[in-house]
Amino acid sequence: MVKCPILPSFTADIFVVIGLLVIFLVFKENRYTSVLIEVENEQKVISSGLYSRVRHPMYSGALLMLFFVPLALGSIWGLLAFLPIISAIPIRILSEEKFLQQNLDGYLDYCKEVRYRLIPLIW
Repeated sequence: MVKCPILPSFTADIFVVIGLLVIFLVFKENRYTSVLIEVENEQKVISSGLYSRVRHPMYSGALLMLFFVPLALGSIWGLLAFLPIISAIPIRILSEEKFLQQNLDGYLDYCKEVRYRLIPLIW
């Protein structure tokens, strides 16, 4: 039987594309998306699209993409770079949520409505 070394890489590529698609959909849904934690004048809480499932879908897509990129490239060692990222994202999310609860009208109600921050049914 001939093994296909391309199949694991191709499978990982699919997950990278899904992660990128999630990030694209976030930018399409939320015009307030930014690398900075800030609130613009007249900004409203976005609760549609992926935001109806998790409160931080861009981080979800980014983590999916960043986990599978090393695998797509055939580098198990590349996953070591993922470890600091996976530990930094929850810290960033908690800081962002604290700021948004204090500065964005309706965010606390949104948090009660959308229970999960990053991964549905987990956190």
